[in-house]
Amino acid sequence: MPYVMRTRNESTVYFEQRIDVGNAERFVRAFNEVHPESRTSLLHVLLWSCRQGLVEFPNVNRFIAGGRLYQRKGIWISYSAKQRMKKGAPLIVLKREFDPDESFAGMVSAMGEQLHAAKFSGGKNTVDGELKLVLMLPGFLRRLVFAAYPILEAYGMFPRSFIDNDPLYASMFLTDLGSLGLDPVFHHLYEYGNVGTFGVLGRARAEQIPDPDSGRLERKRIAMIRWSFDERIEDGLYAGYGIKQVKKLFEDPVKGGIAVGDPLVLEALGRDGAAGAEQA
Repeated sequence: MPYVMRTRNESTVYFEQRIDVGNAERFVRAFNEVHPESRTSLLHVLLWSCRQGLVEFPNVNRFIAGGRLYQRKGIWISYSAKQRMKKGAPLIVLKREFDPDESFAGMVSAMGEQLHAAKFSGGKNTVDGELKLVLMLPGFLRRLVFAAYPILEAYGMFPRSFIDNDPLYASMFLTDLGSLGLDPVFHHLYEYGNVGTFGVLGRARAEQIPDPDSGRLERKRIAMIRWSFDERIEDGLYAGYGIKQVKKLFEDPVKGGIAVGDPLVLEALGRDGAAGAEQA
């Protein structure tokens, strides 16, 4: 397939998921009540769900280079974050390795430290510096550099220090447009780098959904995730099982084990559930 479909975007398939985020939002409220020093969001829950999904479906964690298929070492996820929640504030694109054994609280804390460090540095990384040097060249030399890129990339000639810091060399790229009050888009896959999966989370809305057993309408909080996937990495059925697992974990993260080792969060969830039942 890498020889029949030679570029990433001609190999892309698109899929959208409707997610009931009610349980995830309750978990976020409970976690933030217990851990006000390292607040979380739905994006963190999505990142955790995707990490677990890649553990259970490792074939999605592969990439194409030089017409060959490679299994990636480690789970590397890139994501975007706003420097400040204000109009016009620049986005920071971050990348980190997600250890399958890392607790959710540990993941949130480490991501907070990474974001703080990125803000302190002005959101710049080593890749920004390298691109700045390239863009200082005359136009014809820039074209030569970018023309040579596919050859160098195909033969693995980039140093590891370059790859490890580049967010477009990752297992997956996720972004949360819902935090900006926007609906999700189907994002293109970059020909540069080797990210084969791009997921965009949109804003949650209240909807009336019929109960499958009683048929009565129930009010639920529904958000949409739109996926773009390089089909050369793995067949659609396997990838479908993978994102189905992500949906399962996102819709009931506590049952999926997100709060293991955090009894205070479980206690806060119990209080939230009791308050909701009393209001009903």
